[in-house]
Amino acid sequence: MSSAKRGNEAEAKVLSALVERGFEVAVPFGSGQPYDLLVDLGGRDFLRVQCKRAWPLQGCVVFNCRSTDHGRGPQSYAGLADIFGVYFPPNSTVYLVPLDSIARFEGRLRLDPPLNNQRRKIRLASEYEIDRWTPESLRSQLHGVMVKTEPALNIA
Repeated sequence: MSSAKRGNEAEAKVLSALVERGFEVAVPFGSGQPYDLLVDLGGRDFLRVQCKRAWPLQGCVVFNCRSTDHGRGPQSYAGLADIFGVYFPPNSTVYLVPLDSIARFEGRLRLDPPLNNQRRKIRLASEYEIDRWTPESLRSQLHGVMVKTEPALNIA
């Protein structure tokens, strides 16, 4: 499967998982946005979702955290998206992973707890499964992307 097809599959799976859970989702027109989906959180709040396809490696869900924008080299999504929507084909699971929860180069979520019981700096995949997220918890992932309130119109 080509890279583009894998990306399209991941985007479709994340979109479907969000809609199945009652989230209102918009798909930006064209391909010039640094995010793949917008989740309407109510009011004027929209969460920018960058979709990624993950693969298994050494007991982890692993995914690329940088863009592959041709011409400029790999770029961070910091400030351009709010959260990664990660599709993991081996178990057909979707994870929602805030950008600031993972490294800037490669995301890793542990499928099983470490055998040595280490807890610090360990990100368990189960903590990021899509069913754990509510509109309120997603709203907390917005990074100052609030739209200023428009003044009330005074029509006399």
